Amino acid sequence: MLKTRILTAVVLAPAGIAMILLAPAWVFRLVVVLLMLTATWEFRRLAGLQIVPGLILLALQTLALALMFFYWPILTGHAFAILLAGCLLWCMMFLRLARYRTEQTPDAAFQVRSFLSALAGITVCTFSLAWLRDQTHGEFLVLLLLIIIWAADVGAYFSGRYFGRTKLAPVISPNKTWEGVIGGMILSGVAALLLGGYVPGMETPARPMVVLVAVTVLASVGGDLFISLHKRTVKIKDCGKIFPGHGGVLDRFDSLLAGAPFFVLGIQVLGS
Repeated sequence: MLKTRILTAVVLAPAGIAMILLAPAWVFRLVVVLLMLTATWEFRRLAGLQIVPGLILLALQTLALALMFFYWPILTGHAFAILLAGCLLWCMMFLRLARYRTEQTPDAAFQVRSFLSALAGITVCTFSLAWLRDQTHGEFLVLLLLIIIWAADVGAYFSGRYFGRTKLAPVISPNKTWEGVIGGMILSGVAALLLGGYVPGMETPARPMVVLVAVTVLASVGGDLFISLHKRTVKIKDCGKIFPGHGGVLDRFDSLLAGAPFFVLGIQVLGS
């Protein structure tokens, strides 16, 4: 399993980086949309939906993304308001983490909340990534975001494994610890400070950069826990099988789902 996981990462990581840095913005958008629509279909299982409600979710998500890009010139003029609203929506969705109980079942209320959460979370993430890529030297900003998320995952894994004592969310994800979160934050901060200077036009001082990384990492951890909450409720291990050894899109990009809007909003604030 570990060998398959590593092999998949070795193949996909360079391909993903090449696509981000070399492909035109419209190709990047297309790839993001395809991934997000796949994630929407995976969310059907996480929400405990049957085929028909799942198809309705997919149809509404497709319509939302189509309208987003049809009205893209107008929406980008209101990017700050959209991103702020998206982050506030995520803060509201994070409240579900505190209310989770082991006896939670995928009842009608859970299905409705998850249906709406899927539409909100995936739409906001798509907008965030597309807007970021559209900026001057946006390809490097997207790569910086991914490096922050990846570094947080790696740092959390190793620091949690060797130093983890204090459980972060034992009911939702028993293996996650506060020590892991801190380790992930430190590694992400170091990576951002070292690589941020190589991003064209990125002249953010150290302190604002550290704050941006901290907020992004905390949001990414929340996104990870949010997907884990759904997995535990519907009792599934992986969201899909599209990435051998990693699972589905939501298994691989759950941290990015919530982390992207907060990072992009921070970029907007720092650039204003």
